[in-house]
Amino acid sequence: MAEEAKNKASASKFRTSIGGQALIEGVLMRGPGKQAIVVRSPDGLVEKVEELTLVRDKYPVLGLPIIRGAVTFVDSMVKGVKALMFSADYFPDEDVAEPSKFDQWLEKKLGNEKMQKFITALAVFLSLGLTILLFFLLPTFLAGFIDPYIKSAAVHNLVESVIKLVIFFAYMILCSKQKDIYRVFQYHGAEHKTINAYEHGAPLTPESVGHYSRIHRRCGTSFLLVVIVVSIIVFSLIGGGSVLWRVGSRVVLLPLVIGLSYEFIRGASNSDTWGKYCIMPALSLQYITTREPSADQLEVAIAALDVALDPDKENKDTTSGGAEDGTDR
Repeated sequence: MAEEAKNKASASKFRTSIGGQALIEGVLMRGPGKQAIVVRSPDGLVEKVEELTLVRDKYPVLGLPIIRGAVTFVDSMVKGVKALMFSADYFPDEDVAEPSKFDQWLEKKLGNEKMQKFITALAVFLSLGLTILLFFLLPTFLAGFIDPYIKSAAVHNLVESVIKLVIFFAYMILCSKQKDIYRVFQYHGAEHKTINAYEHGAPLTPESVGHYSRIHRRCGTSFLLVVIVVSIIVFSLIGGGSVLWRVGSRVVLLPLVIGLSYEFIRGASNSDTWGKYCIMPALSLQYITTREPSADQLEVAIAALDVALDPDKENKDTTSGGAEDGTDR
């Protein structure tokens, strides 16, 4: 069964809502009611578990179709940035100087907790801003250079779409060439293999999990490509106009694009007929953003899933000593 699963990215015995994210030397897993982070620090495995809270649970209107897509995207980004910051704390950059006077002043004024919230908000803002700038505004700006020569809105949208896809794939390929990112992509593969093994009812051991595919249909990478493609369709429907109009319309309509993309991925992920074939190009992108993990990396992903699925696990941070803690499977 495991050998067959290695070549099948989608078919599974049962579906779950489990999701995850690769971190710096670690993995985040979201179970039905808990979110777990496991990081392999120099001192052993570090676990952090907390209740999984969703914004739409507090405000039901945010759970409506289309709206929930943009809300989930931002919520996942916030949680992801927090998890990355948590994992990064265990691997400080030795080249970084002591905190500047501004950093010290900011922490003194805001306090440690507010300081962390400020840094998280700033990181989310910058990440979202860079995404919009690189994949939406830059292609629009570059395509504007053909305005004096081509008046056809259809041709202009085609050129912009090609530029958008080239930038997107070039960015992904360049990221995969970085040594540190390569290890994150290995943990990304470990995350997917572990979820695939669990959804097939296989034993959660490195030996068993290693046989499963590193491709998963609910991956955020696939979602990003779908967002790019949906944006091409939506922006083509609104026609041309000045560069300023095109830039403004891209920003205003982005929540709609994200919402439509979310509903498409949601439907396709639950379909074994049309959905399986529609998201196949998006799944192929994961061959760039995932890499074959080592046994140690699989152990981290398995430990994260175990913690996320344990209903009796209390919300806390713990540090273990590696093999002695029972995670050496």
